[in-house]
Amino acid sequence: MRRTGFLYDERFLLHKTGPGHPECPERLEVIYRALDEAGLISKLIPIPAAPARTKWIERVHTPRHVFRVEEASLLYLDELDCADNQMCPETFETALLAVGGILTAMDYLMEGKIDNAFCAVRPPGHHAEANRALGFCFFNNIAIAAKYLQAEWDVERIAIVDFDVHHGNGTQQIFEEDPGVFYYSIHEHPSFSYPGTGRDFEKGTGAGLGTIRNSTLLPGQGDEEFKAKFQRDLLPAMDQYKPEVLLVSAGFDAHVEDDMSDIRLSTQCFTWIGETVLGIADKYCGGRIVSVLEGGYNLEVLPELIKNHVRILLDESGPGGA
Repeated sequence: MRRTGFLYDERFLLHKTGPGHPECPERLEVIYRALDEAGLISKLIPIPAAPARTKWIERVHTPRHVFRVEEASLLYLDELDCADNQMCPETFETALLAVGGILTAMDYLMEGKIDNAFCAVRPPGHHAEANRALGFCFFNNIAIAAKYLQAEWDVERIAIVDFDVHHGNGTQQIFEEDPGVFYYSIHEHPSFSYPGTGRDFEKGTGAGLGTIRNSTLLPGQGDEEFKAKFQRDLLPAMDQYKPEVLLVSAGFDAHVEDDMSDIRLSTQCFTWIGETVLGIADKYCGGRIVSVLEGGYNLEVLPELIKNHVRILLDESGPGGA
């Protein structure tokens, strides 16, 4: 069984988004309860959350953006930049905690204290751009983690795999010109699905040309179409790029029971995704993979999907496992 870190903190629940908002504190409550009832919490290595230093956030976001998130919280504003980004006075501190906990997960991974990790955090991050909050996201958690690995741990090749049903427009924007980060996203497009970006001909620019890859899925497509594009577009790219660390923007909103999209993935397909990305990490990264929660809004389905994902990371059936 692998040493899997788990980032969760009750203070992540303090970010309030108002009645009826899909990105709600209950998402983490049902996840934690499900893991606990399944007896998985005791098998995980806890990762503590402490507020991130702004110097790390400002490697991705402009100082003005960081100030605006803090200011909006202090002024008791109920949204920032768009109506999707509902917030409260605790939002800024909660976002700092989420980033800080993820950076600690990076340290644990690189120090060899854990083999991999799952980070159950909120707010999510992959829509946040350098200078604005978008799509429930205030700071781009996964992008900050990648920049931290580059600066603090001298990692030269990082891959980010984003299987949230919505394109990670912020992550792509941040790394379009960076050859040290390969960003792959598989998402619904074109359709009503937010944010409407991430076309398959976008490959990165300048020095980063070739390190962006998007797989687009039409509304109504399901497991077979998803698997075919994942295998066709991601696996050969990883053979060529050979990442040292794999980061995952883990969104579970492409499930057939999730109202946030019209991609109809089964529970079994998400198990296949988890096994496939772990296989990539084993092949190229010495198993080093950190999975960070993005979307997934059906409170009945999400706990089961996360339990399966964590069990895959633990690799309970592997050597020494149950």
